[in-house]
Amino acid sequence: MQLGMVGLGRMGGNMARRLIQGGHDVHVFDPNPDTITELVSERAVGAQSLEALVASLPAPRAVWVMVPDGAPTDETITQLAVLLDAEDVVIDGGNSNYKDSVRHAEELAANGIKFLDSGTSGGIWGLKEGYSLMVGGDEGAYRRLESIFDSLAPSATSGHGYVGPAGAGHFTKMIHNGIEYGMMQAFAEGFEILKAKKEFDLDLAQIAEIWREGSVVRSWLLDLTAEALKEDADLSEIQAYVDDSGEGRWTVQESIELRVPAPVITASLQARFRSRQDQPFGAKMLAAMRNAFGGHAIKRSGE
Repeated sequence: MQLGMVGLGRMGGNMARRLIQGGHDVHVFDPNPDTITELVSERAVGAQSLEALVASLPAPRAVWVMVPDGAPTDETITQLAVLLDAEDVVIDGGNSNYKDSVRHAEELAANGIKFLDSGTSGGIWGLKEGYSLMVGGDEGAYRRLESIFDSLAPSATSGHGYVGPAGAGHFTKMIHNGIEYGMMQAFAEGFEILKAKKEFDLDLAQIAEIWREGSVVRSWLLDLTAEALKEDADLSEIQAYVDDSGEGRWTVQESIELRVPAPVITASLQARFRSRQDQPFGAKMLAAMRNAFGGHAIKRSGE
């Protein structure tokens, strides 16, 4: 099947490669010409503009958008809305907010263009292991393009599926990422407690390996944790700074809107905020209050 891929970054480029390996004819565009050249050397068809990409594809066309969420995705889809024809399909596989996806579907439908929002998980391992794909939008378009999702997923019968109308794919991926935040935080806290028990001199890499087989907490996330500890048991080369992509925030906001308690996911998001602060004012305030009412010692700057 022929497909256009817009955005050849860390995930888009590897998704194009996996599709090529699956026998698909992939036409690629990215503002960085070097990434186009690299994919062309791997049997992709290069295009120097969105217009050229669309012109190179036979109707009905399918264009997969893998650019940063927000304004870049809005701008790309707005341009495609003018370039594409009725019955063509736009697939947004990035980390867009599901509310944006609902809007994109409505805007494209005005021109008869179909829309799919594909929540995409797999990161840098997707090329080798396959991607988990949660797809919302026009079900007929999904069925027509199902061979593309078959090739990107771990197998034709696993790791992908149609989950509902426009927005459902990105909504499902948003909750997936919120769960991911909580799981990561639990592992991080557990291993920090293990490390703090100095009298036992625990080998964290060994413990991670033990847990990988037979344990109820065994998982791919634990596999990655074990590899990290094997390479650097003290994580001495890593700063305690954890960013967030935004989907954890959206999950917490949605829990508030729906009045569904999500204390674990919320706490894990707050822990990421804390990791980016040096000497937070709130902690200083706590020290000052404790000293004021109880005379407890405080550490002064420079001590």
